[in-house]
Amino acid sequence: MNYWSGKVAIVTGASRGIGLAISKELAKYGINVIGLARSMDELVEASLMIGEYFFPFQCDVTDEDEILVAFKFIEEKFGGVDILVNNAGIINYIHVMDSETDEIHNVINTNLIAPTIFAREAMNSIRKRDARGHIINISGITGLYCEAVSVPMGIYGPSKLGLKGLGIELRHEISQYKLKIKVTTINPGFVRTDMTKQLNSFMNVSPEVLLNDRDIADAVIYALGTPKSVEISEITVLPHCLGSDAIFL
Repeated sequence: MNYWSGKVAIVTGASRGIGLAISKELAKYGINVIGLARSMDELVEASLMIGEYFFPFQCDVTDEDEILVAFKFIEEKFGGVDILVNNAGIINYIHVMDSETDEIHNVINTNLIAPTIFAREAMNSIRKRDARGHIINISGITGLYCEAVSVPMGIYGPSKLGLKGLGIELRHEISQYKLKIKVTTINPGFVRTDMTKQLNSFMNVSPEVLLNDRDIADAVIYALGTPKSVEISEITVLPHCLGSDAIFL
């Protein structure tokens, strides 16, 4: 991790939950974290909690213009980005057949299109400087094993499955252009965050089958800490508890 000290990371959805935990861990290694979220008040609270290595920046990830403004700010202040953590995501606990079209668009825009735009801009920033970089996409167990999850989540599962495909495509392009960029997809089981609170509306979820946000932050650090010759393409993080039901809820 020593290599990344002083480098620049973007973390989307950085004001709470997994994004906040990841931001905290990156800052511990002297990485300048540009924390993006829609709520500036929550970002300021995160900044007070994390300290000097955290830089709050208000951004709606579904608005491409705001994304480009964020990258312009980073280039002008820091020279470019080295690490991208695509973490921001939303979920609607509703069946596809009951979903409004706007709801479907919102999930896809947040969970898949926004990460694609962020990855494009980050790759171009890294490529322009001929630098080393790492893109980390936070997907989910639902994207891998949709068949095993009966909770109504609408288009959420397909949007998260798309992140795995995005990682594969980026890796092809990186190989073709011989870029020094790694891509890792992290698939958490259900994590104890505000997003999963509604699960109790559908089933009685035992606390032992929920991961902590720090568990996912540790996976990010592990992927970043690998030698130059090693790339972790995918990590699946599950709670370790008795019974197969714990894996898929």
